[in-house]
Amino acid sequence: MKKTFLLVTIMLWGALSTMNAQSFSGLQKSPTDISYAKKERNSKPEIKVIYSRPQKKGRKIFGSLAAYDKVWRTGADEATEIKFLQDVKMGDKSIKAGTYSLFTIPGEKEWTIIINSDLDSWGAYNYDKAKDIARIKAKVKSGDELEVFSIAFKQVDKGYHMVMGWDTTRVEVPFYLL
Repeated sequence: MKKTFLLVTIMLWGALSTMNAQSFSGLQKSPTDISYAKKERNSKPEIKVIYSRPQKKGRKIFGSLAAYDKVWRTGADEATEIKFLQDVKMGDKSIKAGTYSLFTIPGEKEWTIIINSDLDSWGAYNYDKAKDIARIKAKVKSGDELEVFSIAFKQVDKGYHMVMGWDTTRVEVPFYLL
C-alpha cells in the first residue's frame, strides 16, 4: 500500500511538473530590462530606458542580424522606449520631457540615434521618419565581447552618456539636462 501511494505521488508530481513547464512556454527569449540614469542609487531617475535584451548565441550581430544602414528597434521585440523626466538636449536638439521610442541605424563606423514620438510599436516595421523628434550621429567604439545587448548610463558633467553595447560594439550617446 505504501509503495502504491508513493508511486502515485511520484507520477502525480511528474504530471504537475510537466503541466507547469508547459504553461510558461511563451516566456520572452529576449527578456525585458530597464536602465536608469540617476545621480545616486536611491534618487529618482532622470532618464529611463525599457528595452529587450537579445543574446548573441554565436550569431554575427552588426551588419547581419542588425543590418547596417537600416532602422533597428535597438534591442528585440517592441521598439525600445526612452523616458526623459525633464527636458534634455541630444546634440543640438532640445527634447521635451516625455516618453519616446529609441531607434538606431547601425553603421560600421557610426550610428544614427533616433528619438521618435511613435510608441508601442513592434520592432521597427512601422517606423515613421515623420515622427522623429531628434537625430544624432555617434561613433562606434570597441570593447570586450558582450553576449547580451545592454544599455547603461554613466554620469557626466551636466548630464549622462547612454552606452549601448553588444558583441564588441559600443556606442555612446550624450544627453544633457536642461
